[in-house]
Amino acid sequence: QVQLVESGGGLVQAGGSLRLSCAASRSIFSINGMGWYRQAPGKQRELVAFITRGGGTNYADSVKGRFTISRDNAKNTMYLQMNSLKPEDTAVYYCHADYYIRYWGQGTQVTVSS
Repeated sequence: QVQLVESGGGLVQAGGSLRLSCAASRSIFSINGMGWYRQAPGKQRELVAFITRGGGTNYADSVKGRFTISRDNAKNTMYLQMNSLKPEDTAVYYCHADYYIRYWGQGTQVTVSS
C-alpha cells in the first residue's frame, strides 16, 4: 500500500511559479510510474505529467516547456515545477503512484489569477 500526500499548492498570479510535492509513505524506488493529474471545475481529470522509474517523462501539450516533473528516490518524493502559470492552469492537482494498482493523493488546489 502507498499513501501519497501533496503539498505546495496555493494562489499565484499569472506568470508566476509553484512547486508541488508528492510525498510517499514508502520507498518509491520500486514504483514504476508516478504522475500528476488535474481537475478543473466542471471538467474531467486530465493527465499533466508522468515519470517512469527510469526517469522517462511525458507531458500534456498544454504544459510542455512550462512544467517539469521529477522524482527524488532518496526522499520518496515526486515534484512538479510549474513555471509561467496561466489562469487555465487553475485546478486541483492530484499525484498518483502505480504500484500493482494506482494510488492517489488527496489533491492540492492551484489557483492562478489573471
